[in-house]
Formats: sequence, structure tokens, C-alpha cells
Amino acid sequence: MKYIVPCLLCLFLVKSCSQSEFTQLKAIDPANMDASVSPGDDFYQFANGTWLKKNPVPDDYSRYGAFEELREKNLKDLRTVMENAAKNENAVKGSNIQKIGDFYASGMNTEKIEQDGLIPIKPFLDRIEAIKSLNDVQNTIAFFHKMNITPLFSFFAEQDFKNSEMNIGWFYQSGLGLPDRDYYTDTGPQSDEIRREYKAHLQRMFQLTGDSEELAKANAETVMKIETRLAKSSMTRVEQRNPKAIYNPVSLQEFQRMSVQYDWVGYLNQMGVDPTGTLNIAQPKFFKEISAMVRQVPVNDWKTYLRWHLVNETAAYLSSDFENANFDFYEKFLSGTQKLQPRWKRVLNTNSQSLGEAVGQIYVEKYFPPEAKERALDLVYNLKHAYAERIKYLDWMSDATKAKALEKLDAFRIKIGYPEKWLDYSALEINRDSYVINILNANVFEVHRTLKKINKPVDINEWYMSPQTVNAYYNPGVNEIVFPAAILQAPFFNFKADDPVNYGAIGAVIGHEMTHGFDDQGRQYDKNGNLNDWWTKVDEEKFNERTKLVIGQADNYTVIDTFKINGKLTLGENIADLGGLTIAFAALQIAMQKNPAKPEIDGVTPEQRFYLSWAQVWRSNIRRENQLLRLKTDVHSPAKYRTNGPVSNLPEFHTAFNVTEDQTLYRNPDEIARIW
Repeated sequence: MKYIVPCLLCLFLVKSCSQSEFTQLKAIDPANMDASVSPGDDFYQFANGTWLKKNPVPDDYSRYGAFEELREKNLKDLRTVMENAAKNENAVKGSNIQKIGDFYASGMNTEKIEQDGLIPIKPFLDRIEAIKSLNDVQNTIAFFHKMNITPLFSFFAEQDFKNSEMNIGWFYQSGLGLPDRDYYTDTGPQSDEIRREYKAHLQRMFQLTGDSEELAKANAETVMKIETRLAKSSMTRVEQRNPKAIYNPVSLQEFQRMSVQYDWVGYLNQMGVDPTGTLNIAQPKFFKEISAMVRQVPVNDWKTYLRWHLVNETAAYLSSDFENANFDFYEKFLSGTQKLQPRWKRVLNTNSQSLGEAVGQIYVEKYFPPEAKERALDLVYNLKHAYAERIKYLDWMSDATKAKALEKLDAFRIKIGYPEKWLDYSALEINRDSYVINILNANVFEVHRTLKKINKPVDINEWYMSPQTVNAYYNPGVNEIVFPAAILQAPFFNFKADDPVNYGAIGAVIGHEMTHGFDDQGRQYDKNGNLNDWWTKVDEEKFNERTKLVIGQADNYTVIDTFKINGKLTLGENIADLGGLTIAFAALQIAMQKNPAKPEIDGVTPEQRFYLSWAQVWRSNIRRENQLLRLKTDVHSPAKYRTNGPVSNLPEFHTAFNVTEDQTLYRNPDEIARIW
């Protein structure tokens, strides 16, 4: 997903709400709050301080907050589904229940997984070992890409940015073992340490596959050398946020001339894709470098690199020595997680991902009430109405651009809960023989399903998240906002709670996703999902001037020691948070005209309930390692800033909590970021 009360009242809230309607709804919990902090100085701490103190990050998490609490609830629900499926001996062969049950059973059969070791992937290791030529290298890369193992680059179906009704083939930079290209290129103690630990991890994994210590060390250096070269030619995350920068459509012949040493015709033939259609080369510089590397890197080095990526992308599903080594580097070292989650959780999450809509179909039948969907739709319509009113009265946008913006808003597709038509998994083979092979089979199924879309019309009914996913998204290519069933639960949504609470939580989430249609990226797409300059030049300049203020606010926020938020990387999400909260508050006023909220619940006004609901949604503790990782890789700002940042720009918040000029969250009128 994509984004002052006097102290007497604070104390009153904490001490007197235990039996109230306010607490019974459990949408806002006064027990979470810290009355010693003024909301005008740190609203995040005021709303969540006691919860933060009482809820340290569990050992099997690197971050824990409202999202994780809801995911834990969903895990327990799904565990019942999967364990029952695994026990069902009468499940029809080929049915979703059979596949879900067999997948789960294969993952829980640790005795067999330990006995098998590398046996399940040995045929693939043998294929790598048999490589004799550069042609063999390229054929093997395509072979692995069909299993969604992506050494060197990735290839997938995606909409044509300027012909949104059609899917085309996209080539995209990939092939790195570290989470971001900057880890290979940055200087400084933190990056140096990460590179040292990564090379040690590479060596450890090569030794587990049977290499001697000396050979494993040499192989680690080989992989690091190849990946560093790829990283240096890769776009940064900030550069990739510009859709125009990654839209470079060409014919196959033009691509072959651009990257002459790679057999792209052969690659597309192996992937089963018609080579006559348009291709998009997201990062031309990267693919020119691939051409040079194919010529310059020895075949044996490519074999080492391919072996690493095969083992790396399957390690979490192999025997415990591989799984533990993978965890120690990626989860413990990079993210700070202290121990593996229980086996059932790990297998369940993988099962839910691999058989997303098969699991989702059962999930919504059991756990998603129709009333939730109906009330969520009411919120969406009120938010659309509020957004339209905001656009009409913007003082910085011309009438011509306003008309186009209103057309785009009116054209929003809305998806809530689950798909109208479920995916057909009949072609997917799942049994109890091998956990990792089940995963790879599911990958093959999904890659094949996806690549079949190339050069064919876009299916506007397709979902890109399963119903059991606690998240939401905006898809600019079809101009749609999507809210899976799993997020339509407390604390995000409580259809029994009053409007201020719901508008402050799920309402702001809905507004957030809507605003992605008008953030620095989404605003570049028109109502039909095409990349199109529909703004006047003057309005575009005014918009960019206003975003500079959002960037500057984020850049000045210090998270840990000297580490700050990257305002350009997080710009889209920060715009969406600010816009979402603004629009949700306006929509609440519309809703309360029809159904007035109680003036006070235990001394808390509707406006205060709205903002408290927003703040408590973002409660979260996070480990230092994970926070540092996210500052480099995550397009979202940290939870504290997602709370305090937007409200500091909202005069309505200042009024609701009597924020004064001497308080931290107060901003002078010329310092306030106003966009939507």
C-alpha cells in the first residue's frame, strides 16, 4: 500500500474509557496512548506510546505493528484452512483443496526435506555443470526464467504505457543478490560491512553445495565481480520512479542491435513468446552492458553465477542447513530478525503466495462478510465525491487540467474484496513428493500464465493481490484502486465502528490509493491508463514546486543517528499519505451530514477520533537493521513520519488538538505542503 488536547483530557482518556463504547469497538484503544506526550509535539507517540513500550518486536519479526497484528490473525485463520486440507484424504485429485493440502503437507514434511538435501534441484545443478558454451549459458538463463529464477535480467508481461489496452514484453534489470544496487557501489562503513558479510555468505553457501573452502571463496569473488558490474549499470530506485525513463519501446531487431552479443531471438523463442511484437527495454544502458559482459565474462564464471542464483532462490525451501544460512544473512544480518518463524507460518505464507486465489477463494467464503464490502463501497463513493470537490476548488490548477483530473477520477475502477472470476489452477501439478518442486511448479505455472498475455489485450478484471493480502494498491495502467478482503478488518476497517474511526483508518487508506493516481508518477497517466501529458505546462510546474516542499520535509527527518529519509524515493507515498488523509477528512464531513457522529465519546471529538484512528493504524516497532534497510529500499517513509508528517500539514489537525505555534508539529502557513 502504496503510503492540542489539554493534558487533563489526555489523562481522562486513558483512565476512563475501559468500559465505554469507544473501547468496545476496539478501533481506537486508549490503552495504547501515552498521555505524558503532547499530541502537538509528537502525535505518533501520543497515540501509540504505551503500545510501543509494551510490544517489543518478537524474535521472529524484524518489524511489528498493526499490519503484522492483522497478518497474525489471518495466519491463524488460514492455518485452519490448510491443516484441514492436508488432512482431507478424500479431496478430488486436481481440485484446489487437494493442491492446497498437498502443498502444505510437503512443506511440513521436514523429515523428507532433510533427507533430500539438494536432491530436488540436482537436475538443475547438473544442467549448469554441463554448460560448455555461451549459447548454453543463455539457454540455461531462459530455462531458469521459466521457473521465475531470474539471473542477469527479468522478463515479464506488462501494459504498453502508451497503449494501455495491450500487454507487451518487458525486459528489466535484475540479477543481484543484495537488495539494492547501491550496496555494491556506495562507500562507507555500513556498505563495506554488508559487502564483507555478503561475500562470507556466498562462500558459506558454495561450501554447502560441496565446494572446498578455497574454491568457495574464489567462487564468491566471481559472483561479487559479476554482480558489481551489473549494479554499476543499473538504474537507481529514484531513477526508476520516472515512468518515462523506463519506457523505451523497440522492435526485436532494434533490441538485437542495441545488445548485439545476446541472442534475444533465441531467448524469446525459448520463452514461448511471439518475437514480432513491441518490446520495452526498461534500462537500455543495463542491457548494453549485458551484451559486453556476455563477450567478456568466461563461461566458467557464468556457471558459478548461475549456480549461486539457483541455490539462493531455492535455499529457503531446502534442508535446514541451507534455510538457516539463508536466514542468517538475509533476515538476521540485513533485517535484524532473531529467529525463524515457526515452520507452519513459513509454509503457510509460501502456500498462500503460490496458490494465491485458490487459497483466497476459501478465505473469503469463511472470513469476509458481505456487510464489510457494502460499507467499504460507501466509503469509496464518499471519498470520490470529496476528491472531486477538492479538485474543483484547487487554487493552483487551471480549469483545463481540472477537467481532465475530474475525468480521470470519475473513470476510477474500484475492486473490493476478491475477483469476480477466480484463476483456474487445473494445469498446475502439486503433490506431496517435494516442497521445493511444488514451489517451482507453481512458479512455472505463473510465468507461463503471465507470458501468454504478451501481445494480447489487457484483462481489466485481473487482480494483482490475493484476497488474503493485508495491503491495497493503485494500478495506473487501468486506473483502478484495489482493496483485498484481508485489509477490510480492524484496525483498518470495523464496519461496526463509527464513521470518524473508519474514515481515519480505511478511509485514509482508500484516499491514499486514490491519490496515487495523482502523485508524481500516477499523474502522468490519463484516465485510460496511458502515459500522456494531459497537464498544462504551467500546472505541471506548479505541481512540481509543491512537491519540492514534500521532498524537503522528508529529507529533514532524521530516523536513526544521521540517517534520513530519502525525500525523492518516498515522494509518491508521502504525497499519497498527505492526500489520502486530507480527502478522507473531507469525506468524513460529507458522511456526517447524512449520519451525524456522536459529538463526543469519552471526551473525544469526531475530529480527534479520526486522527487517532490514523495514528494507531501506523503503530509499529522496528529493528535498527530493518529500518536502515528500508531507508535505502522502501518507497514508504517510516511509521512515525507517516503519522506526524501529514498531520503537521493539516490545519484541521491543529484545530482538533489545539496545536500552538511553539509546538513541534506546528507549521507556519508558508511551510505547509498543500497539493490535493
